[in-house]
Amino acid sequence: MKAIILEKPEHFSAANIDEPNQPRAGEALVEVSRVGICGTDVAGYLGKMPFYTYPVIPGHELGVTVLAVGEGVANVQAGDRCSIEPYMNCGECFACRKGATNCCESLEVIGVHKNGGMCERFVLPARKLHPSKKMTMDQLALVETLAIGCNCVNRSASSAGDKVLVIGAGPIGMAVIEFLKVAQTEITVMDMNEARLEFCKETLGVDHTVAFKNDGTEVDRLREANDGELPITVIDATGSHISMSNAFQFCAFTGQVLYVGITTQELNFKHVAIHRPEITIKASRNALPTDFQRIIQLIEEGVIDTNPWLTHQASYDDFIGEFPNWLKPETGVIKAVLHMN
Repeated sequence: MKAIILEKPEHFSAANIDEPNQPRAGEALVEVSRVGICGTDVAGYLGKMPFYTYPVIPGHELGVTVLAVGEGVANVQAGDRCSIEPYMNCGECFACRKGATNCCESLEVIGVHKNGGMCERFVLPARKLHPSKKMTMDQLALVETLAIGCNCVNRSASSAGDKVLVIGAGPIGMAVIEFLKVAQTEITVMDMNEARLEFCKETLGVDHTVAFKNDGTEVDRLREANDGELPITVIDATGSHISMSNAFQFCAFTGQVLYVGITTQELNFKHVAIHRPEITIKASRNALPTDFQRIIQLIEEGVIDTNPWLTHQASYDDFIGEFPNWLKPETGVIKAVLHMN
């Protein structure tokens, strides 16, 4: 069957691989229809993702159809359309026992640590499937991206009226924005890309935008946009160690800074930058099963509109040639999707 393999950084190859085995007890065989492309895939392609394993079949944002299930599977059946929760956890470590399956000590993410969904069919634990009778395959492939934002906003414990700054208006930043909107916070977005800021303002409906010009005026302009105050919560979704090291300057005293982006670089800041204002630092990794269920319900109910997200697509035959173009800012990619079947 057809597959796409990331052999090493910046080198995809089209391949024919063996068909998967039939599902065992607790497993499901799925056919892949859509594969969403996210920042993790881009970072893996560029060799900048700390958790990536090469060679690997990428793909963890997936819309699939169940073909067959093994003994004891009750949550899905053949014919179900599903989103996949791609975080393979052990169920036994401290994090898993406390319900934090997103932070399993031996976590393997399909498409990152182990082979993922850029193939026609594969087998996985059925408990990682989240079905929907209403959503399209494109929408199902968006759920995992949105889940990253959902978990982050849950970690922030943001509530109605809170002033929140999101640094970085890429797909993860936009996923965060979606759930800050659900929480009814006052949202400011900061980015270097004016087109992204315009999209956040006009299409996503954020309250304020602040262009990052690296001229030392950002704090003043942020205060001006927020009635003289700084946000109580700052969420950095850039994955830039420079941005992440400097995020504290934008946070109100007694506030919090959350990192949802990932970098391989060290962060550098003076202790006084967090000690004097008593700032809390948090990280947000992956998402929980309940996040997937909540997102599917919100999309089905029309609370989250997925239409603005889907901007680019490619067939299996065109993907390898098209992928480098999606890395160029001028192409305006918000979310690109591979059509596997």
